[in-house]
Amino acid sequence: MLFGKRRGRVARRAREAALAGFEALDRRFPAAETGGALLRKAFPGHWSYLLGEIALYSLVVLVVTGCYLVLFFDASMVQTVYDGAYGPLRGLRTTQAYASTLRISFDVRGGLLIRQVHHWAALVFVAAAGIHMLRIFFTGAFRRPRELNWVIGVTLFLLALLEGFCGYSLPDDLLSGTGLRTANTIVMSLPVVGTYLSFLIWHGPFPGEGFIPRLYIVHVFFVPGVLLALVALHLFLVVYLKHTHWSDQGRTNRNAVGEPMFPQFTMKSTGLFFMVSGSLTVLGALAQVNPVWSYGPYRADQVTTDAQPDWYVGFLEGALRLMPPWESAVAGHTLMWNVLLPAVVLPGLLFLILYAYPLFEKWVTGDASEHHLCDRPRDRPTRTAFGVAAVLGYALLLVAGGNDVIALTFRLSVEELTRVLRVLVVLGPVLAFVVTKRLCLALQGRDRRRLEEGEETGEVEQSVSGGLGEGHRPLSPRRRYRLMVREMPRPLPDRPAPLTRRHRLRVALSSWYYRDRVDMPVTAEQRELIAGRLAAPAREPQE
Repeated sequence: MLFGKRRGRVARRAREAALAGFEALDRRFPAAETGGALLRKAFPGHWSYLLGEIALYSLVVLVVTGCYLVLFFDASMVQTVYDGAYGPLRGLRTTQAYASTLRISFDVRGGLLIRQVHHWAALVFVAAAGIHMLRIFFTGAFRRPRELNWVIGVTLFLLALLEGFCGYSLPDDLLSGTGLRTANTIVMSLPVVGTYLSFLIWHGPFPGEGFIPRLYIVHVFFVPGVLLALVALHLFLVVYLKHTHWSDQGRTNRNAVGEPMFPQFTMKSTGLFFMVSGSLTVLGALAQVNPVWSYGPYRADQVTTDAQPDWYVGFLEGALRLMPPWESAVAGHTLMWNVLLPAVVLPGLLFLILYAYPLFEKWVTGDASEHHLCDRPRDRPTRTAFGVAAVLGYALLLVAGGNDVIALTFRLSVEELTRVLRVLVVLGPVLAFVVTKRLCLALQGRDRRRLEEGEETGEVEQSVSGGLGEGHRPLSPRRRYRLMVREMPRPLPDRPAPLTRRHRLRVALSSWYYRDRVDMPVTAEQRELIAGRLAAPAREPQE
């Protein structure tokens, strides 16, 4: 009884202290107003929106495991003799970076598990970020007012690639050293300034003596600092601008419909975090990745067999392998086209297109209004075809990055396989574009038939005249709404002459983008209702 009263007094004092602290905070900061608005924030319930959260939680695991690893990693290129627990390499001269990586793997309690979880988290982070970007692209969620968030997302993806390559290169093993040799060649391929940049970055001729410490600072401080700041800005804009949502009853371009942050979204998101972190821990415990002890320390005169980079930079390796050995001398400078084009120009064009695409589509469409409804990929056949063609081109370059392994495994000729891949890299995306666009139009035609005839029941019906046909039932109002309420721009109309070249180009691109379409069977009244649902908001969308 006595202890019960004492516990009650302690609990009451704790509540009073918490209330007093909150009131003091609320007088100096709008805690109650901000917290209440945040708790009422509507979050999307569709599974595709969780891809960004997978990337976020992988980043959390990366930060936590990285903080553990920095306690034991020595980013030094000073030579030492390895005397750790791994017998086959004991007595071998290595750098401190490589020796400390071995000590983390074999001498530090839980070190190998944390190392592998960290590596797997990096792979999942880049993969989830890339797939999240594809969802944004295919659904048109990059349009106004989210152009800035798209730019931030592309920058985050670029920084993730850089951060992954830096971390992959830190152990100074033979595999990562081979990758750094490739990076050094890419830097040296830059006209005029390449050799100077290489000497500056590597602090002397490759492999240099101070590059690993510099790379460590970039990996641990510079890139993570910018990455975390951009993630915070990205999340702030997501909350401020509201999320997009799929077309459905009650959802328009002027509202944001979803689950409240607490308790529904909070519980779902917390469960996803534990699933992601648990899956990464299982992968780190059971699936070996980057066994640096098998490669040995880096030696400039050696290279590993089956040397393959991590998948997210594998497309650069494939482009380098497919490019013919073209070089030319201009004004006393050697231009290495076989390195400059695939490793500098190609990724530069890729990210330039990613950054500029929202502005390009806005220019072609002539649409400056806000959009909060997601596009179904089939309703934007040209955009979808572009995306599929780019993904196939990337996949083919990734396959080309392992052409030697594929040739050895299937007993093929490396030269013949390379020639075939060169043809596929050029023709494959074109074929994928044509096929994808036709499939999107076919799916639009299927939607039209469903609106006209209804949904197939799987039964056969016989008419009074004896004819046989498929049985149909009318679509539900919700399914009809989803098929009918869609944003499909029409080509820009021609203006009276004279026309400038820029306007003629714009009209031609707009016609090519949006002339192929299948219109849905709607009445004038339904068309007016759909226009009201698609109308842009006059002010900030409300939840």
